[in-house]
Amino acid sequence: MKKKLKIVLLTIVMSSFAIFSTGISESYFEIAKNLDIFNSLYKELNSLYVDDTDPGELMKESIDHMLESLDPYTTYIPESEIEDFRFMTTGQYGGIGAVITKRDEHVYISEPYEGFAAQKSGLMAGDKILEINGTSAKNKSTEEVSKILKGQPGTSVSLLIERKSVADPFTVIFDREKVTINSVSYSDYINDDIGYVKLRSFTRGCAEQLKKSIVELNNKKVLKGLILDLRSNPGGLLNESVDIANLFIDKGEIIVSTKGKINSWDKEYIAKKTPMFKNLPLVVLINNTSASASEIVSGSIQDLDRGVIIGKKSFGKGLVQQTRKLPYNSELKLTVAKYYIPSGRCIQAIDYSNRNEDGSVGVVADSLLTEFRTRNGRKVYDGGGITPDIITNEDFPVNLIKSLVKERLFFDFATDFRIKNDQVNYDFVLTEEGFSDFIYFLSDKKYEYKTKTESAIESLKEKSKTENYFSEIEEELNLLLSKYYDSKKDDLNKNKQIIKEILTGEIMSRYYYQKGRIKASLNFDEDVKKAIEILEDGNEYNALLNI
Repeated sequence: MKKKLKIVLLTIVMSSFAIFSTGISESYFEIAKNLDIFNSLYKELNSLYVDDTDPGELMKESIDHMLESLDPYTTYIPESEIEDFRFMTTGQYGGIGAVITKRDEHVYISEPYEGFAAQKSGLMAGDKILEINGTSAKNKSTEEVSKILKGQPGTSVSLLIERKSVADPFTVIFDREKVTINSVSYSDYINDDIGYVKLRSFTRGCAEQLKKSIVELNNKKVLKGLILDLRSNPGGLLNESVDIANLFIDKGEIIVSTKGKINSWDKEYIAKKTPMFKNLPLVVLINNTSASASEIVSGSIQDLDRGVIIGKKSFGKGLVQQTRKLPYNSELKLTVAKYYIPSGRCIQAIDYSNRNEDGSVGVVADSLLTEFRTRNGRKVYDGGGITPDIITNEDFPVNLIKSLVKERLFFDFATDFRIKNDQVNYDFVLTEEGFSDFIYFLSDKKYEYKTKTESAIESLKEKSKTENYFSEIEEELNLLLSKYYDSKKDDLNKNKQIIKEILTGEIMSRYYYQKGRIKASLNFDEDVKKAIEILEDGNEYNALLNI
C-alpha cells in the first residue's frame, strides 16, 4: 500500500512540474507549496489515523470536494465508472439490454430493450431476478447487479427468474450482446403531414440517425412540418449538435462558438453543409431537463429564427467539457470553455448555486439579464437556459400520483394486465373499464399521501394548540378535516386523466417497449398538440418568427 501511495504522490508532483513547464500557471510556488502540504497530510492520515482508512476512497473524496468548488460539471471519473461514462457518449455497452430496478430485497427487470438479448430470451418487465450465474442476487443493489450483467459480448449469463404467471422459478440462459441504444427513440407521422421525432441524447452518430429518420418520413409522403422533441435530452457531443442544427440551418452560419481560458478553445462551429431541410417548418420541444447540446440546437434555431421553440425553460448548461486521461485508467471531465449561440448570448446560468431541486436554472433577477436580438429582431435574453417562444403550463404531479409511483402500483397493474392480455393494438388507450379495474386493483393496496391542504389544516391545528386557541376552534377544525377527508376519497377520479395517461404508457411499454411508451404519451401531450396547431397555421408560425 505504501509503495502505491508513493507512486501516486510521485505522479502528482511530476504532474505539477508539467504544469510549470507549460506556463499555464505563473503562481507555481503556491501550487508547489500546497501540493507539499497535501502530500504530507495525506501520508500522515493514512499512516497514523486511529481507524483503518481506504486510501483510494479518501483521495476520491478530496478530489470530489475540490472539484465541487469549481462548477457542477468538472468531475473525476475513477476506473470503476469509466464504462458507464463511455455509454453516455457512445450509447453502447456489452450486456443483456434491460433496465433494472430494486424493490425490497430483490432486483427486477423494469423494461427490456427491444431487439436485444433480454427481450429475445423472453424476459419481461416485472420479472424478479433470484440468481445470476448460480449466485443469489438477494439484497444486491442495482449497481452490483448491473456490473454482473454487463460484460463482453458473446459471454454467457444465466438468470433464475420468478414470474407472477409461472408457478415455479425458471432459468434463462443467453449470451450478452453489444447493446447500442439508438439516439432516435421514436419517429412517425402524428397527423396527415406533420412528422414527430424524439431524440433522447447526443451520442456519436445521432445526427446521421436523425437525418435518416426525417428522410424516411418524407419518403412515405411529403413532410409539411416537423416536431423535434428534445425534452429531457441531457445533451452530449458538441459536434453532433452542430451537425443536427446544420440539417435546418444554412451553410456558413455560425451555430455556436466557444471561449475558454486557453486561446485554442476560442472556436467557431460553422454549418459546413447545405441543409437538407432548409425550408421545412420546424417546432422544437424543450423542458427544464433539456441541457447542453439540446440547448445549442434549440438556441441556434431560435436565434436564427429557423423554427419555433415550445415548452418550458431549458436547463441552463452553457459549459463545454473535455476529458483528460489520468493514471490507472481514470479520467477528468474538465470544463474548458463556455459556449455562445448566434445572438451572442451564453445560456449558462450566471450563478451555479442558483438551481432548482432538479438542477435546472432557478429564477434570475431581471437586473442580471442582458438583452440580445434574433436574426429577425426578436428579443431574447441570457442568464440561464433557453426561454421558449411559447411557454406551456408546468405539470406538477400531485402527491397522490407520487405515492402511486413510489409504491410501483402503476407498474404492478401493467404487469398484471400483460399477464391477462396477450396483445393490445398499437393505438391502445386505457378505457373507462380499465380505469375502473385500476380502482379495484388499488382497493387492497397500501399507499399513503398527504396533500398541501391537509398539511395546512394540520399545521393550523398544531399552531392553535401552541397559542392556546385550540379549545375554541377544535369543533370547527375537526368538522373541516372530516369534510376534507370525505372529499379526498374522490382524488382518484379527480386525477383520472393523468392516471389514464401513465397507465396507457406503462401498459404499451409491455408490448411495444420504449416506442410504445412514447407513442402512448402523444395521445395526451399538450406540447405536441400546441406544436401541431402552430405548424398547421402558417400565419401564426410566421408571426412568431417575425417573418
